[in-house]
Amino acid sequence: MQRKFLTNLGFLLLLNLLIKPFWIFGIDRTVQNVVGAQDFGFYFVVFNFSFLFNILLDFGITNFNNKNIAQNSQLLNKHFSGILIIKFLLAIVYFVLTFSVGLLWGFRGNELWMLALLALNQFFISLILYLRSNISALLLFKTDSLLSVLDRMLMIAICSVLLWGNITEQQFRIEWFVYTQTFSYIITAFIAFIIVVKKASFRKLNWNSAFFMMILKQSLPFALLFLLMTFYNRFDTVMIKRMLSGNEGNIQAGIYAHAYRLLDASNNIAYLFSVLLLPLFARLIKKGPGLENLVRLSFSILFVGSVILATGSVFYRVELMDLMYENYVQESASVFAVLMGCFVAISTTYVFGTLLTANGSLKMLNLAAALGMLLNIVMNLILIPAYGALGSAWASLVTQFSMAVVQVILAQIIFRFRINPRYLASLFVFIIMVILFNLISISLNLFWIKSFLLMVAISVLTAMGLKLLDIGNFIKIVGGSKTPV
Repeated sequence: MQRKFLTNLGFLLLLNLLIKPFWIFGIDRTVQNVVGAQDFGFYFVVFNFSFLFNILLDFGITNFNNKNIAQNSQLLNKHFSGILIIKFLLAIVYFVLTFSVGLLWGFRGNELWMLALLALNQFFISLILYLRSNISALLLFKTDSLLSVLDRMLMIAICSVLLWGNITEQQFRIEWFVYTQTFSYIITAFIAFIIVVKKASFRKLNWNSAFFMMILKQSLPFALLFLLMTFYNRFDTVMIKRMLSGNEGNIQAGIYAHAYRLLDASNNIAYLFSVLLLPLFARLIKKGPGLENLVRLSFSILFVGSVILATGSVFYRVELMDLMYENYVQESASVFAVLMGCFVAISTTYVFGTLLTANGSLKMLNLAAALGMLLNIVMNLILIPAYGALGSAWASLVTQFSMAVVQVILAQIIFRFRINPRYLASLFVFIIMVILFNLISISLNLFWIKSFLLMVAISVLTAMGLKLLDIGNFIKIVGGSKTPV
C-alpha cells in the first residue's frame, strides 16, 4: 500500500504541478486583476454562498461510496444506478434551498443570476467527485489523476483565448469566467460518466426506494460532517459581506479572496493526499497491517511541505501578494500571512481526518466539527467588525488548529499508535530550523525569489537530514521493498 500510495502520489502531483500553477498564476490571477477586487469579491461571496449547501448535492455519498467500494468493489454495479438517481433528486432539493435562502439573505438581480450559474457548477462538481470516487475506490489512480486536472486544462484553454486572443473588444467579465467553468465541468462529467459506466456494466436507471433510504441513512453522518466543515471553512466571506456595509463588504471580501487564493491552491494539492489515502486507509483498516507506517509516511510529507510553504509565506507575504495582484497588496499581505498558517493545520486534518473517516468514527468527528463551527462563527462576529478580512483570517487560524489537534488526539486514542519521542523532536526541530532559514534568507542581498527558493531547498535538505523525508526508504518502497517506514 505504501508503494501504491507513493507511485500514484508522484503521478498525481506531477500532473497537478504541470497544470495548476499556470491556472493560478496565469489565468486566475489575471482574471482577478482584470475584473478588480470589488467584482471578484462579489463573485467570491456568491461562490462561497453556493458552497454552503453543497452537501445537499452529495449528502456524504461520495465519501461513503469511496470507503464502501474500496472495501467491497463488487457492489459498484449494484449501487451505481441507484446512487445516480439519488444525486439528481438531491440536486432539486439543493437548488430550491439555495435560492430560497439566497432570497431571504437579500440576493437580487445580478446576485441571483450569478448564484444560479454557480449553483449549477456546484452540481457538476459534485457529480464529478462522485464519479471519481468510484474510479479511485477501484484503485485506478492514474485515470482519476487525469480526470482531476481535465476541467482545469479546458478552463485554461478557453480563458486564454478570452483573455489574450483578441477575439472581442469587450473587457473580460467575471460572468465569462463562470461560463467557462460550466462548460469545462460538463465535459469532464461526461467523460467520467462514460468511464464508470463501462466499469459498472451499467445498463439502465433503477428506482428502488428501500435502497435510496439505506444509502441516505448510511451517508447521513458523512453529510453532517461535510456540512459542519463547510460552514467553518466557507462562511467567512459571507459574514464579511453581511457585516460590513456598502462596497466595503465587497472590497474586504475581495482582499480575503486575494489572500485565500494561494491557500486554496495549496489545499488543492494537499487534498490529493486524502483522495489517495481514504481508499487505502479503508482497505488497511479492514484487511491488513501497515496502517501506522502509511499514516506516518503521508503525514511527514504533508507536514514538511506545509511548514515550509506556510512559514515562507509569512516572511515573504508582501512579495508574494505584489507578484499576484495590482491593488490592495499590503492589506492582502497581512491577511495572507495569517491564512497560510492554516495550511499546516489543514494538511494535518487531511491525514488524520481522512483516517478517522475511513474508520467510520463519524460521531466524534461531527461533534468536533460542530464545536469548530460555533467557535468560528463566534470569533467572526467579534473580529470582523473591528478588523474586517484580517479578523476573519485569525478566526480561521484558531479554528483550523483546534480541529487539527482534536483529530490527532482522537486518532491516537482510537488506534493507539506508538509515541515516538525522536520523531516528535524531529518535527519540532524542523519548525525551528525553517524559521531560522527564513530569517537568514530575507537578510541576504539577493532578489527575493532567489532567497525564497534557497530557503526552500535548504529546508528540504534539512527534512531529509532529520529523516522526515527519507529518500532511501522512498526508493525502497517504490522499488517494491518490504522495509518498513
